[in-house]
Amino acid sequence: MSADDTTGTQIESLVQANPIMLFMKGNRQAPQCGFSATVVRILDSLVPDYHTADVLQDPQLRDGVKAFSSWPTIPQLYVKGEFVGGCDIVQELFQSGELHEKLGVEYAQAEAPEIQISAAATEALRQAVAQQGGEGLELHLQIDARYQNNLHLAPVNPGEIEIKGAELSLFMDPLTAQRAAGLRIDVVETPEGQGFHIENPNAPQVEQLPVRELHDWLQSKKPCELLDVRTPEERAVASIDTSVLLTAEEAKRIESLPKETPLVFHCKMGGRSQQAAEHFASLGFTRVYNVVGGMDAWLETFGSDSPAS
Repeated sequence: MSADDTTGTQIESLVQANPIMLFMKGNRQAPQCGFSATVVRILDSLVPDYHTADVLQDPQLRDGVKAFSSWPTIPQLYVKGEFVGGCDIVQELFQSGELHEKLGVEYAQAEAPEIQISAAATEALRQAVAQQGGEGLELHLQIDARYQNNLHLAPVNPGEIEIKGAELSLFMDPLTAQRAAGLRIDVVETPEGQGFHIENPNAPQVEQLPVRELHDWLQSKKPCELLDVRTPEERAVASIDTSVLLTAEEAKRIESLPKETPLVFHCKMGGRSQQAAEHFASLGFTRVYNVVGGMDAWLETFGSDSPAS
């Protein structure tokens, strides 16, 4: 079998095995071109999961997908084995609602949702736009199908909804608007500095677990996965018995567990662990907990002895 035949077989296998298959430059977490980033942003807004292949890692794959589809550019999207097109076509289908239909997602015109942005958040966002914005760039909020939030600057696309305030305008796509009703944006202080906290009542919920209740769970050996989202350096100073550092390998193991598995996350103060907990809740886990106050609250309550080490 020639190299061309092998590559064609590989592409055919990927297209048939994955209901949504995107050949792109880079990967979902780190697109390596603007066109790939655009398609990823559209897919993220519509569906929680899809498969990607990075053509930059394999020149034969890069050339092979062009020959396979008779389409000259990357990215290329396939849905249920059917070639959909590149970036421009995906954008057109998204705006018309045809992409929703192909993906089995309901298409509905959304109205501007009621959201709250605190005065402090408004000022911080206004300053960020003034410092980082440019001609044609506006502030956007995207809430993807996993209820992950993304505040960013981008041009305004047709069909987007504007939330207009006295000092700030915020744009969002129709699906984000449907997911944003009652959303609140504020600023919080984190160990890394000031950041934005987005509270969305529509998102999968994370329960808050006081340290005394966690202590009781551990004493009674209540089944749960206790996950430490701090750095190895932080963990070396103090840790909670039975907890496990949330590495990339550990995250893959957790993702494979039954969705009713109790997952308990902690960090230093509760901010990073809340984000991690929200991520796993968005994956469908139904019993997800964040330790209130994190390791600081644990040490303040129990010291460095019981059962922290």
